[in-house]
Amino acid sequence: MAAIGKIRSWGPVLVTVIGLALFAFIAEELFRSCEATKNEQRQQVGQVLGKKISVQDFQALVDEYQEVIKLQQGAENLSEEQLNSLKDQVWNTYIQNELIADEAQKLGLTVTNEEMQNMMREGTNPILQNTPFVNQQTRRFDVNLLSQFLENYKTAQAQGSQNFEQMQAYYKYWQWVEKTLRQQALAMKYQALLSACMLSNPISAKAAFDDQNTESTVLLASLPYNSINDNDVTIEEADLQAKYNEKKEMFKQYVETRDIKYVAYQVVASEADRAELMSTMKQVADTLAKGADPAEVVRKAQSQIAYQGLDVTRAALPNDIAGRLDSMTVGQTSQPFETKYDNTLNVVKLLSKSQKADSVQYRAIQVGGATIEAARKTADSIMTALKAGENFDTLAAKFGQTGAKQWMRTADYQRADQIIDAESKNYIKAVMNGVVNEYKNVEFTQGNIILQVTDRRAMVDKYDVAIVKRTIDFSKQTYSEAYNKFSQYVSENKTVEDLEKNAAQFNFQVQERKDMRNFEHNVVGIRSTREAMKWIFDANEGDVSPLYECGNNDRLLVVAMTKIHPEGYRDRESLKDELTEEVKNDKKFEMLAKKLEGVKTVADAQKQGARVDTVSQITFSAPVYVSATAHSEPALSGAVAVTKKGDFSSSVVKGNGGAYVFQVLDQKQREGATFDAKTQEQMLSNQARQAMGGFMQELYLKANVVDNRYLFF
Repeated sequence: MAAIGKIRSWGPVLVTVIGLALFAFIAEELFRSCEATKNEQRQQVGQVLGKKISVQDFQALVDEYQEVIKLQQGAENLSEEQLNSLKDQVWNTYIQNELIADEAQKLGLTVTNEEMQNMMREGTNPILQNTPFVNQQTRRFDVNLLSQFLENYKTAQAQGSQNFEQMQAYYKYWQWVEKTLRQQALAMKYQALLSACMLSNPISAKAAFDDQNTESTVLLASLPYNSINDNDVTIEEADLQAKYNEKKEMFKQYVETRDIKYVAYQVVASEADRAELMSTMKQVADTLAKGADPAEVVRKAQSQIAYQGLDVTRAALPNDIAGRLDSMTVGQTSQPFETKYDNTLNVVKLLSKSQKADSVQYRAIQVGGATIEAARKTADSIMTALKAGENFDTLAAKFGQTGAKQWMRTADYQRADQIIDAESKNYIKAVMNGVVNEYKNVEFTQGNIILQVTDRRAMVDKYDVAIVKRTIDFSKQTYSEAYNKFSQYVSENKTVEDLEKNAAQFNFQVQERKDMRNFEHNVVGIRSTREAMKWIFDANEGDVSPLYECGNNDRLLVVAMTKIHPEGYRDRESLKDELTEEVKNDKKFEMLAKKLEGVKTVADAQKQGARVDTVSQITFSAPVYVSATAHSEPALSGAVAVTKKGDFSSSVVKGNGGAYVFQVLDQKQREGATFDAKTQEQMLSNQARQAMGGFMQELYLKANVVDNRYLFF
């Protein structure tokens, strides 16, 4: 009994301990759940209609479209700007497809397999026209070529064929085409359904015709707002609040924006850096002038443009180089000269100038053998046979080749950024410098090629030019000095006010950017600023960022967060300048309208200081431009349209640039305009359909789209 009593005495303690243990268990599970949710959110690029898209899924869409672009353009890589544009296209397409799919599901719209097959049989869709499955004779998509490819793909996949990898790239491309066709067809169905709701009628058609073609000539009296001094206008806080309330719906924004102030400093070469590079370039010029091997000189000088040792046209050369060639003699080497637009120092040596064919037609027989000696021997025998009169095509057929004629164009090899190996260079020279109908036996490491030039066309000027082009870049010391100075400025100024107050003593300038959005790819147009973008959309008002190194490793950046504009209605203070201007014009109009009160003629208005002009060809459908106030005035066009010929305006018209009264001198239909009800109705229907093109924006605003791409890309 004593033991039981003792246990009972510990009851409250045991309850507390058990309660704390249960709480700890629940809290731990809650913490894990919250952490899992945060981790999931960290991997979300965004969402639409409550559907989340992960960074992995979005990247897969980007990679898919990137491969499509590479295949279509024949490109190996895309630039940063191209990639940014591609990511935007992928995002916008994804959002659009999700919105259309949601609406189509509600309406029961689908694209059937039969419809897809019909599109392929017709072969007229522009997407199909860009595929490899286009019949070269009909110039249209050929579904039979596609079927043949798909069969070959299955066979290559089953057999593990060597060309399966290349076929797989085209197979994935076709999958993208098929998916895109289906999505586009669904979108067109939905839009067609909306467009069918937009109807016209003869009455509205006649009214629209009259609005467009009834022209008025008026005697116009204008009193511009700028005729009143701003200091004569008193604006109260109540006036601003009233204007804000009046136009509040116009101030609604659907995404958060942020205002920043920033200092962006670009590091440039110092005078010492420029002098050192100039000294190097003078040595380069001297070495080239003395006849040194141009390829070796260009390589050692680390020129941006490799020496090809081939005759090229002006199109292959930078503009600053091409512009100097006509003033140079063959063998001449220029002194170093600066090109401002690309910030370079340049040296040029013109090795030769000649008139040569831009395009050369030729045919070839490739000769191989068990050994290189055997290949050489076979090539010699082919040359002997050709010189003895043997038919080229017959000989080519003996070696399993067609000997078909083909063209080589200067543009095929003269890209300034490509490096051509020695054997390819010899091959190009053999073709481009060959004599028509002459045979050549060209030796290569792995065999021989027998060439015959059959035609030459389009004689053009060609140049063999050695170019040394070097960027006038800053040295490590210059960058270090700039970095230390900028770092000191950032470390000593931790507030927006201090950044602005002390910028001048460091020779920096504080700039402002308003309404940044998180889907921008960089900060104020500077490359490689993703980390700064992430900081901007995570910062609080008044925060100052750390120092960012960005651009092409030549920019230093610091950012201050000045204002956050959340999604919803803009606050009145951020619109103060705009509201003040509108209230000011309202009050000026009241003053001018009072001045014109009781005026019954244009002459009376002129006595009150109004400027009088005759203005013609005023229609309701287009705002009239008033030179006296330098503004377009839609309200004036509307007032004129409802005033009869000979009448004076019933009231003072409030415009964008001033106050107006007028008398209609003449009203007539535009010369040559004839009303056709059917044509006009069709035009109104087309206009309505165009207006319906904005339906995507309406769907977007209701879809609660979240865009977090800036966190990842």
